[in-house]
Amino acid sequence: MEKIDSHSKTIRELLANSKYELDYYQREYSWETKQIVELIDDLTTKFLSSYKKGDERTQVLNYGHYFLGSIVICNKDGQRFIIDGQQRLTTLTLLLIRLHHLLNDEDQKSQVAPLIFSLRLGEKSFNLDIPDREPVMEALYSEDESFDDSSQPESVRNIAARYSDIEDYLPRELQEQALPYFVDWLLEKVYLVEITAYADDDAYTIFETMNDRGLSLTPSDMLRGYLLSKIENTEHRNVVSNVWRERIEALKGIGKEEESDAIKAWLRSQYARNISDFDAIGSKFHRWVREREPALSLESSDDFADFIRWDFEFYSRWYYHLREATRTLKPELECVYCNAQNNFTLQYPILLSPLCVTDTETEVLRKIRIGARYLDILIHRRIWNFQDISQRTMADRMFTVIPAIRGKSVSELRDILHTRLEAETLPFANNSLFHLHGGNRRKIFLILARMTDYVRVQSGESSHYLQYMRTGKNSYEVEHIWANDPDAHREEFSHEVEFEAYRDRIGGLLLLPRKSNASYGGSPYVEKREHYLRENFLARSLHEKAYQNNPGFKQFIEKSGLPFCPHLEFKKVDLDARQKLYQLLAEQIWNPDRLFEDAS
Repeated sequence: MEKIDSHSKTIRELLANSKYELDYYQREYSWETKQIVELIDDLTTKFLSSYKKGDERTQVLNYGHYFLGSIVICNKDGQRFIIDGQQRLTTLTLLLIRLHHLLNDEDQKSQVAPLIFSLRLGEKSFNLDIPDREPVMEALYSEDESFDDSSQPESVRNIAARYSDIEDYLPRELQEQALPYFVDWLLEKVYLVEITAYADDDAYTIFETMNDRGLSLTPSDMLRGYLLSKIENTEHRNVVSNVWRERIEALKGIGKEEESDAIKAWLRSQYARNISDFDAIGSKFHRWVREREPALSLESSDDFADFIRWDFEFYSRWYYHLREATRTLKPELECVYCNAQNNFTLQYPILLSPLCVTDTETEVLRKIRIGARYLDILIHRRIWNFQDISQRTMADRMFTVIPAIRGKSVSELRDILHTRLEAETLPFANNSLFHLHGGNRRKIFLILARMTDYVRVQSGESSHYLQYMRTGKNSYEVEHIWANDPDAHREEFSHEVEFEAYRDRIGGLLLLPRKSNASYGGSPYVEKREHYLRENFLARSLHEKAYQNNPGFKQFIEKSGLPFCPHLEFKKVDLDARQKLYQLLAEQIWNPDRLFEDAS
């Protein structure tokens, strides 16, 4: 083996004016939303543990540091090839692009830009120099919303999707006064270890060594071994061993780390007594169980056998069904699917908490529906009122819910959660100015999809929710009713900023197919409203013809009492009327009284 270098580097030292290429077997970027959320939560938690409002910028150098792992580089004649770590470097670049857009100070922007791209002989090239990714990276950096990734390779589509995740899940508190401090901290106090080899064989040897986990035991392996060792009867041990294996294999079929996530959700839902337990289960649940034998009623050999044969089998099986319901829209479990679309991973211990091993399937499904509806309403009330729904923010709140509903009956669960919604959440009426902003585009999209589908279904037609959620060339997107033309509204808005803020209110938005939006999105309203007659009911309702020969829609309006009405023109007063309509529509869709429907 030739020379190997290893250096700890800050993100600034690692990326500033440095070019990295990929070897042939390292082509795909495969991170999912879960990894993005975990990274953002980790970075946010570490930064906010040091940051204090009113700090001088120089105090950032005294903040706590964060270690992001290692990367392996092969330096071949001055060209630096990423052997291991491209997922993190790609994600960091996407995060830096987002932060670059959020920064208002040009000096600060100029510090971030060289970490994203560099100039050579007057030509700009990205520091992650990967030709097939250049178009999407350029579109993200230049904020070119016309870029169509539907025909691009999977890795390119994934990059665009993960950038959207960063837009959605970067907390608002990091996008305001704390933003320059967070950027400074990210560049100066977040470290990686760069391991550099100078020959392919050496680089690949390091790569294989660092990724060879064939002999490593996972926490679930260690928990299994510990529990089985406590079962004295060989026949019982063999039976429960088979139960464990079957359930773990089923969970692994869903995805990576699902067996671990299932065990965490089970233990948190049934046994966590305080937030310390909640956190400990999340990090080393195998050790937590071993240290809590008496509290878990694990005393005899039979106790350990039953712990697997009944408890683990029951809760892991229902966790599996819940995860299936997040991947495929299932009748009566729609809220489970919708919560997952908002990436609310804390729903699993909440939904498992009231379940009892002795429950019938009917009772289990009713409890799940009530719990999922509660979370759906809670999430959307918080989003509408510009409140954070990230795991970091919601963990403490959710832990107070878990013991309160643990093992409760259907009626008890309904009453407890209904009371909590009314007492602890702000209604939609609290915010009449809900609007689109840089960090909530995905959430606005999801709200419009639910509203659009609700009106359709209540008007007697079949659900199109899954069509609205499609990606690619047949996807839907948020459409502004007002074209981006401030001059056309000069009589009502003296300043362009005022016009843009009003234009972004949810009452001025629709959900339309991408191809429709592209074809007439910039047209004046008088032309658009004719096209809207070919779209969904929420769009059609702007035109008077929508109220003719549509008995189902007219019955829905009469029954719901919602103030639908046509708009011959779309002035400020018209947008205000639509804003009120959408607010009332949201109150119907996410009404706490719907918990009583789920319980019946």
